Amino acid sequence: MSKPLYAILLLAIGSLCLLAADAGNGDHHSLELDENNWTNVLTDEWMVLFYAPWCPACKSLEPEWREFAKWSESHSSVSVASTDITISPGLTGRFIVTTLPTIFHVKDGVFRYYKMGRDKDSMVSFIKERKWEQIESISSWKSPNSIQMSLVAQFFKLSQKVRILHSTLMAEYGLPTWGSYLIFAIATIFIGAILGLVLVCIIDLVYPPSHHKIPVKDGKDENSDSGQESDDDELVKDELLDDQASDEPTENERLLRNRRKIRKTD
Repeated sequence: MSKPLYAILLLAIGSLCLLAADAGNGDHHSLELDENNWTNVLTDEWMVLFYAPWCPACKSLEPEWREFAKWSESHSSVSVASTDITISPGLTGRFIVTTLPTIFHVKDGVFRYYKMGRDKDSMVSFIKERKWEQIESISSWKSPNSIQMSLVAQFFKLSQKVRILHSTLMAEYGLPTWGSYLIFAIATIFIGAILGLVLVCIIDLVYPPSHHKIPVKDGKDENSDSGQESDDDELVKDELLDDQASDEPTENERLLRNRRKIRKTD
């Protein structure tokens, strides 16, 4: 065999070996989800894994998950994705991941928890026999694509940024732990006061306070009241005059009194 042909043969064998090695490693086109591309799972059928590099259970699941991803490429329409929670903490809050590893089944935007066996055969059977139809889907208000879960995701991302800032203050600026906590406490109080003030202003604008008005009497009412008062005064005066008249003695009584006085003097 000539040297050129021998070299070509060796090159071809080496390329095949590299392709075989490539096929034996990696996630077999398993999509790595992050904050930017997670919406891809809202269409078609997906199996999504949440893991962490430090999780022992996740490490034991890794070879089975790799085999399942390989099977999904050639035997099924289901796609496979995974998320490292240390890289995408926002997705942890959006999907409400509380244990590791956590696997979701997604079908056209409907989410379900996968709680069956963590081996390739169980996952294949779950897809082939459509066992996911027997599992209750996640309610709409807890769905990762809902507005409230989007807010939760933002809070998780904010907490991650705060943690990074805390580590930076301690590592680069040499602040003690209590100093970093004190800075965050003061910032929290200040931001809370500003938000409270803004909320009060918004409430006053939407629901302004009502002012109670003192009723003002009309001129007619005043005249009628004064007329009533004058009538009452006249009645009182008449009663007083009657009382005085009743107290004055008559002429006969006066004569009798005068006679009595004369007799006493005699």
